[in-house]
Amino acid sequence: MTTTDFADLEFVVRTIAQTCIDNEKQFGDLDSVVGDGDFGYSLARGFEVVIKDWDSYDRSDMGTFLQKVAVAITGRIGGTSGPIWGTAFIRAAAVLKGRGDISGEDVVAMLRSAIEGIKARGNADVGDKTLLDALVPMTDAIERSVASGANAAETISAAASAAREAADATTTMIAKRGRASYSGERSIGSPDAGAVAVAVILERLDSVWATKP
Repeated sequence: MTTTDFADLEFVVRTIAQTCIDNEKQFGDLDSVVGDGDFGYSLARGFEVVIKDWDSYDRSDMGTFLQKVAVAITGRIGGTSGPIWGTAFIRAAAVLKGRGDISGEDVVAMLRSAIEGIKARGNADVGDKTLLDALVPMTDAIERSVASGANAAETISAAASAAREAADATTTMIAKRGRASYSGERSIGSPDAGAVAVAVILERLDSVWATKP
């Protein structure tokens, strides 16, 4: 996977933001099955702020840019999602501190750091029926793809497929973290909203990557 520049990072972040806004109802409906139903609303409101303030973010380096995005979503996304998603962006930002470009290996390092942050912040792990159940397999797929020498488009496609398969697999799991965990075995039969969000974001990124400026 070749090294990409600041414009590519911005494209990815903007795609994440717009996808969360566009899928507010879907994510909310999924969350309402066993949760409180505010996941879609919370993500959409947080990323609306990111889009609104887009031109004002400090772009002196990639890490600073991601840190500003993290502060914006942490301050606006409600419930447990704000700290979780904010932590992911903050951890990713730390990996890119002072950087003006990014390699495939950097992407893997960012995601691994974000995953560890989410685990610590949410006291969760793979198998607990959370976004980690899609995020970790997705990252594994990216790492394999980067190691094989695949280009960015191929890597994103592989990541999207892995995320979707993993998100669908959460349907048979019992939720062990968050409000959904209160429902016990009733949480079986529907996929985790956070895991689905990861899959939908990657699928959107896969579909639009060829159109990036």
